[in-house]
Amino acid sequence: MEALLPGLSLLLVLLAVGWGSGAVAAWATPPGSCELVQSTTDCTGRWLSSIPGNLQGDTEELLLDDNTIHVLGNASLLSYHQLRRLSLTKNRLELIEPGAFLRSQGLHMLSLADNLLFTNYSLTAAALSALPALRTLDLSGNRLTEDMVSVLVWNLSSLESLSVARNLIMRLDSSVFMNLTQLLELNLEKNYIFEIDQAFEGLQRLQKLNVAYNYLPCVVEFGLTQLRVLNVSNNVIEWFLALESDDLFELEVLDLSHNRLLFFPVLPRQSKLHSLLLKDNEMSFYQRLPNGTSLADVTVQFLLIDGNSTNVTTVSLWDEICHSNLSSLRLLDMSQNQVWYLPEGFLAQMPSLTHLKLNQNCLETFHLSEGDPLALLTELDLSQNQLAELGAEVGAGDILPNLQLFNLSTNRLQVLPPGVFTYTRKITTVDLSRNRVDLCPQPATAGEAEGPPCVDIRGIKTLTHLSLAGCGLRGLGGHPFQGTSLMHLDLSDNHQALSRDLGWLQDLALTLQVLSLRNTNLSSIMVDFSAFNSLVRLDLSGNSLTVFPTSLGILKLRSLDLRDNCLPALPPDITRTLLGRSLREVYLSRNPYNCCTLGWWDSLQQVEGLQVPDGQEVTCSYASRTLSPRALAEPVLRSCRWQTADLALLYLVLALPTCLTLLVAVAIVFLTLKQKLLKMVKSRCGVSSPY
Repeated sequence: MEALLPGLSLLLVLLAVGWGSGAVAAWATPPGSCELVQSTTDCTGRWLSSIPGNLQGDTEELLLDDNTIHVLGNASLLSYHQLRRLSLTKNRLELIEPGAFLRSQGLHMLSLADNLLFTNYSLTAAALSALPALRTLDLSGNRLTEDMVSVLVWNLSSLESLSVARNLIMRLDSSVFMNLTQLLELNLEKNYIFEIDQAFEGLQRLQKLNVAYNYLPCVVEFGLTQLRVLNVSNNVIEWFLALESDDLFELEVLDLSHNRLLFFPVLPRQSKLHSLLLKDNEMSFYQRLPNGTSLADVTVQFLLIDGNSTNVTTVSLWDEICHSNLSSLRLLDMSQNQVWYLPEGFLAQMPSLTHLKLNQNCLETFHLSEGDPLALLTELDLSQNQLAELGAEVGAGDILPNLQLFNLSTNRLQVLPPGVFTYTRKITTVDLSRNRVDLCPQPATAGEAEGPPCVDIRGIKTLTHLSLAGCGLRGLGGHPFQGTSLMHLDLSDNHQALSRDLGWLQDLALTLQVLSLRNTNLSSIMVDFSAFNSLVRLDLSGNSLTVFPTSLGILKLRSLDLRDNCLPALPPDITRTLLGRSLREVYLSRNPYNCCTLGWWDSLQQVEGLQVPDGQEVTCSYASRTLSPRALAEPVLRSCRWQTADLALLYLVLALPTCLTLLVAVAIVFLTLKQKLLKMVKSRCGVSSPY
């Protein structure tokens, strides 16, 4: 697919130029249901079994990906003598006839990836040899062996970019790419290569080489001085030894990640290396061992056998690195190794270093001093080690003056050197999560005893992101964030941090935008967020909330996480609050919602633009059953209507028949005894009867 990028980029540029100049890009649908825009014809995914012969004759780019073409015949491209770029990726191409390109000799980009060219590779090679201007060729995914590749590219001396990735190549020697003297870029990834014997020695212009995802056991006598980028990641390499030479190597990027390196690579003495990737190896330093022994004078001899000649290379386990010039190195990634210490002066050789990744190692101490200035370092990752001490010569000046990101998470730190951030004038992000640290309260008054060890971040005006997750913080008070402008604060997994109210966060009320209080034993009675008007993202998951905090209603949150609480319902008018109008994302699952009080749920479903990512996991309880609020059965709804009906109205309905019955009975009695009652009244009142 990489070979398609130049063509596609040109298409986008052409479109942009046409639209930017006010011209109307004329789209048409030529025969065969292909799309035409300017000089590009796109026939992708049209189920074509052959190349249409009635397309526009001045086509310069023809895209035929995802079709069912088996053969590219001698007459297939006769009408397209101006063709410059041709893509036949993901067809069933088995054969390109020798005369197929005789009228398309201006072709300079050809993609044949993911086909079946192994079946007739010799005839296809004859066809390719008729392309004197070909610059880019993609043969990926064609089940080709090294011998087949050698035949296919034998006469392509004009090639500048070649991809033979995802094939069946196992061994490379000098004969495979012998004639590719103009080659600049070579992609060999995802093959089965276990041996390379001087295969690239004749490629004097080669600048980018990708041999990732193969089975190389080592790289020795590396001497490609012209190479700028080398990717040998995801192999089984245990050794990397550059040629002992004072020649200047053009190498800028070396990727040895995901291998089995035992030692720091022996790099060229002089190079332009700026990125060294050593992630996920088995690397360590051996000058001194944990038991106190020293290997400073121990050497290793490599026996190199090439035919009848035998060479012996002697290498010191540590001293060799001292002869490599790393002054241009900007990125060093040594994460996921077995490094438990750094040799003295190791970092001093890298004055240009901006990114240093040492996470997931076995470091027990790390010392910052004037000897390791690291003046340009912007990112330092020491997370997931065994650090119990971070040393620094505070007061020496210029220690990490440009540091922006400092990751110390998942170590055994209890304190940082006092004033360690004094000279970090640009620090924005600090991660101290999963260390047993405490935050310093307000400065102690005169005569007050010195408190326990703590980390003081007060007054760090540039700090915007701070993570203290899982630090065992207890009952914070005072003003631990005084003088900071934190925007992101993570206090999750601190079970006793919120034993008081949130008053100690008052210094962040105007700046805090993202706050995580996940799994902090938060209860409804201690929560008041009304002062945090700048909050846009709030995580309250994993707590003990039984009532929705009313103070949230006046905030303009865009994301709210309420998972894993004890909420039976949300306020029925939540969508009419300021919160309801601003929310764009809310997490609600794993709460004991009442199936009979889901009016709030129905309201949320009607809010345009509001996402409930865990909506499929939201459940409610009814009569000891767990149901989905999205599809409640009619009997459940009917029962809920009875349970939530107005009791006064219900009593009135029940009493009405009784009252009516009594009223009718009284009326009947009255009518039955009417005459007797009248006579009785008249006789008692002395009035003559009309009868």
